[in-house]
Amino acid sequence: MVDKLASGRWPALILGETGTGKEVVARSIHAANPSGNFVTIDCSAFVGPLMESELFGHRRGAFTGADRDKVGLIEAADGGTAFFDEIGEMPLDLQAKLLRVLQEKEFRPLGSTVTRRSDFRIIAATNRDLAKEVEKGTFRQDLYYRLNVVTLRLPPLRERREDIPALLQHFLKKYGSNHSFTQEALETALAYDWPGNVRELENSIQHMVAIHTGPILQARDLPSPIQNFHYARRAAEPGLAMAATAGAGHGPVVHSMAGAQPAFVSSPVLPLVEMERRAIFSALDYTKGDRLMAAHLLGIGRTTLYRKLKEYQLGD
Repeated sequence: MVDKLASGRWPALILGETGTGKEVVARSIHAANPSGNFVTIDCSAFVGPLMESELFGHRRGAFTGADRDKVGLIEAADGGTAFFDEIGEMPLDLQAKLLRVLQEKEFRPLGSTVTRRSDFRIIAATNRDLAKEVEKGTFRQDLYYRLNVVTLRLPPLRERREDIPALLQHFLKKYGSNHSFTQEALETALAYDWPGNVRELENSIQHMVAIHTGPILQARDLPSPIQNFHYARRAAEPGLAMAATAGAGHGPVVHSMAGAQPAFVSSPVLPLVEMERRAIFSALDYTKGDRLMAAHLLGIGRTTLYRKLKEYQLGD
């Protein structure tokens, strides 16, 4: 679809949750047939009296503090591509003015009586359902139809888990230095829902590389929300812990996964004391602190659990 859109100058509307890569797609469309500048316009930042100046520019003296002429983003995009990010956030009064620019290719900077022209390709993105926003009256119907010539829907990462290994490999190459994942860490990444999508995944790789001095990235190096998911998952499915260590050799052995999947190493064997401590922690996390239920999941008595909590300093 990106290749098809690159051959023309049709308006495009990119829909998707936050972090799915909408701007990456917009830049790819522009880069496939580059002409003029690629200008990003963050509609969520349009607040206060100066938002119109950001879009259309102003003449010196147009308002207090305007001590020089300023070129607006609309003019800067002339001959190129204007990417309106989160266009669902744009106020209604600016929507009307943008519609006129798209129809007439004309605008006037604040404080100016001279009409200027700007002919650009528009690509808009939003995480909102614009059709519903039109029904609610918060988005202009005529502008919606003007933008909605070609629609691209970017599915969230949880609906395209097959892309996760390639993305992990990409960001490891970008931020890491011969880093690799353990099998357990990779399986956690594949199972996690990634509510922040690709952006969260990228940030997680940065986090792991930043805090870990060695080349092997393990499940315990994952950011806290993903670790919580990991331990809850292990508590809910005790067999996962056994599977993660099955087949481990006498030391870390590097394996290469097929295709674009990142390299990983078999999980090292943990001491029994550490395995027990982690199992208790996971059970309590999964039961949200219900010690009776945790003891039941662990297959031990409540008194034994209390003794272990004191021994491992996991409780008060």
